[in-house]
Amino acid sequence: MPFTETTAKLTDEGVLAMLQGAIDAAKASGQPQCIVIVDQSGVVLSAFRMNGSRYLSLKSATAKARTAASIGAPSHSLPDHAKLPLAAATRGEVTGLRGGLPIRSAGVLLGGIGVGSGSGEQDEEVARAALAAIGADAA
Repeated sequence: MPFTETTAKLTDEGVLAMLQGAIDAAKASGQPQCIVIVDQSGVVLSAFRMNGSRYLSLKSATAKARTAASIGAPSHSLPDHAKLPLAAATRGEVTGLRGGLPIRSAGVLLGGIGVGSGSGEQDEEVARAALAAIGADAA
């Protein structure tokens, strides 16, 4: 009976490539963003607040990233009836807001990315650009 398993994880270079891809997409859209990348257990690997973004969006971006990593799906995919109770039960650590996507490579969950400060659609577009920067599976 095995007592260990091999897991995949993001490299530092992968995190930096995602961050740069997100920043480039945000600049191209003209909407400064807060960008947070977490590993599969929700530990923050990178958090960046672009000049001009809303400082409180760093908190929502973190919640989006952790939610996506936790459920392995986009943050907005939480069922409507569960969004408020989960947010309350976790003191805002879980959110149903758009802009959080899981990070997967070859089907393996590596973590999550959360983006905030624009509209939900803008946030998700920037998150998708970050995934594309490392060739991650589309959410």
